[in-house]
Amino acid sequence: MNLADLNELYRHMEWADANVWRAVLISPEARADQKLRELFYHLHLVQRAFLRAWRGEPPNTPYPTFDEVNSLVLWGRSYYPELGAHFAALTDKEISQPMKLPWGDIVERELGRKPEGVSIAETMLQVTLHSQYHRGQINARLRSVGGEPPRVDYLVWAWLGRPTADWDQSDK
Repeated sequence: MNLADLNELYRHMEWADANVWRAVLISPEARADQKLRELFYHLHLVQRAFLRAWRGEPPNTPYPTFDEVNSLVLWGRSYYPELGAHFAALTDKEISQPMKLPWGDIVERELGRKPEGVSIAETMLQVTLHSQYHRGQINARLRSVGGEPPRVDYLVWAWLGRPTADWDQSDK
């Protein structure tokens, strides 16, 4: 895993996040759905938790909470410029180094043993995979409340020419 590959995966992740958000925001039932907000909050919380860990920030600083969808989508969107600035300062050598996650004790309790070591790059890959998993849950929930889930597969993104994320809600 190298920075060039990870940058592509994160470009896709942002595009996919934006597309799923747009699909939710155009549906009044989806906008009002508490379960969808919880799923999005978890997705963006994990993205930010890993960014904090990579930057060596204190893990116990509280995260904001949101009572309405517009603030939550803005928080999710604001992650990407922060992430881009962090990625710009990294090298392939740096991301090949071992990563000690601040929540390692939780993982150890869940696994029932000390986890094997992972690299920074592997944790970066994990964020994209974790986000994809939860976007699938969001799309399933979106369909169940009457919305139309977008296609956000990596290959769809590639077939479309790897477009940048479109977070604009004004014409939707």
